[in-house]
Amino acid sequence: MKNFSYNIKVLLFLLPIICLAQSPKKDYTTLSYDELRALYWKNKKNQANQLEYAYIYLTKANRENIPIQKAKANYLFAILYYKTDINKAIMYLDSVIKYSQNTGDKFFPAGAYCEKADLLKRQFKFKEALVNYNLAEKMAFKTNIDYYYVVREYIGTTKSEDLGDYNEALDIYTECYKYYKSKDVRSSKYARDYQSIIFGIADCYKSLRNIDSTTYYNKLGYRESHITKNEEYKYLFVLNEGANQVEGKNYKVGLDSINIALPKMIEYNNIGNVLAGYFYLGKAYEGLGKKAIAADNFIKVDSIYKVTKEISTEFIDGYPYLISYYKNLGDKENQLKYITAYMTIDNTLQKNYRELNKLVHKEYDTPRLMSDKESLITSLNNDKIKTYWRFGVLFLITIGAGGFGIYQYKLKKRYRSRFEKIMKGTAIIGDNEIEINKGKEIKIAGTKIEDIGIAEELVNQILEKLDDFENKKGYLESNITVQILSTTFETNTKYVSKIVNVYKGKTFTQYINDLRIEYAVTQLQENKMLRKYTIQALALEFGFNNAESFSAAFYKKTGIKPTYFIKELDTVV
Repeated sequence: MKNFSYNIKVLLFLLPIICLAQSPKKDYTTLSYDELRALYWKNKKNQANQLEYAYIYLTKANRENIPIQKAKANYLFAILYYKTDINKAIMYLDSVIKYSQNTGDKFFPAGAYCEKADLLKRQFKFKEALVNYNLAEKMAFKTNIDYYYVVREYIGTTKSEDLGDYNEALDIYTECYKYYKSKDVRSSKYARDYQSIIFGIADCYKSLRNIDSTTYYNKLGYRESHITKNEEYKYLFVLNEGANQVEGKNYKVGLDSINIALPKMIEYNNIGNVLAGYFYLGKAYEGLGKKAIAADNFIKVDSIYKVTKEISTEFIDGYPYLISYYKNLGDKENQLKYITAYMTIDNTLQKNYRELNKLVHKEYDTPRLMSDKESLITSLNNDKIKTYWRFGVLFLITIGAGGFGIYQYKLKKRYRSRFEKIMKGTAIIGDNEIEINKGKEIKIAGTKIEDIGIAEELVNQILEKLDDFENKKGYLESNITVQILSTTFETNTKYVSKIVNVYKGKTFTQYINDLRIEYAVTQLQENKMLRKYTIQALALEFGFNNAESFSAAFYKKTGIKPTYFIKELDTVV
């Protein structure tokens, strides 16, 4: 169940001057920062005006060269792009962080790190989000201990609602709970945060199927929100207890609570908990054997998902119910409809949580779904052409996804094999193994000298110079060419090229690139700091002009990409 605790509490710094807002003045340069912020918020329905005031604010901050005001100006820009351009909003938040470092401000840069983390979560970049939350809590711990515990709550919410780490989230919520217990939790300053933490604890216990503990904290939260007249939270605790009772199979008791709370969630436009309300109504009616009413509520969950495109693993169990329900009714079109919806959501969740091993709980496994789809294809052959093609496309997508998955698995296995061979001193190109160690290169027989038309003495001189060139790592010079090397050797390009072709068994360009890659492989194994470089920086380090040429040469030599090689090194070294 979604905790609707506001994630932009740092906005408090922007709101204290609303009462000062006046009609825009002709000479904005005379306005204070507080007056400009007031005008910005007074025009929150007019983005063009807000943009104008943000620019005026930034101009004033730059002119007066006040870092914290530069940070707050960039924050105003970031807010404008929250819903329309996440990457642009993050760019402005990075500027907030840059200008607010070491200013001692109560909210920045901690607040900016939090906002950035929230935006990263919307992109399903949970690891990066947690890194930014951790930076936020470190900053807040130094400047604003109250905000530190707000950040801790955000981390707990991410662990619980996004990652399903309920025990870890519970530990964080409990830590925050102990902090707030030492405060006046019924004051306007702490009441909402305290009640939000209580909700987090209750919701974790519900997810862990600890019915009694969930009820205890729901009652505590209800009492506190009632005393402080926080109506939305009061009904949120009623809804959560209703869901708790449904989980405990006390369906009628659960229904009473949900039916009281759900209209309030709709009134407050709390979409996440409207979805939760309908989902648990569906589970309650399913438990009572009222199949049609249960289906109606699960359909409402699907309708909300279609609008918001947001759903968690907690609320997808209604789809297997709908698939079975319509199958029993013989309604093949609706059965197909919810198979499609379920597989689409399943694919989305698998994709977005893959790195975190967040696997969707399935009542229907993939083979069973495939079997059902094949049966539906056969039975719908004589139905409307539109339905036929829709299902056919779905089938092809599923097969394609399966084939792609097999291809990815084989590719990963092949890459791993190549990596292991590199670590043992060999690399793979195609199906043929080659030795990386240049000491094992095959030497051409002496009779070969006559074949290439160059005097033996000159050949030996050039080979010695090539050895010296390799020992001094001259190949790391980015501008090295056969012309430059020939000039250095005091000979002509034809001789150098031919000797490299015959004695090194490759073209001059391949010879230089192979030397660079052999050196790169060794250095990346020995120097951990190099692994933190970008591919562009590594390219320059090893004599290449750009990342693309480095990656291409690395792959040609070793059969794997440098990014994969570095990633695997970090797991074994």
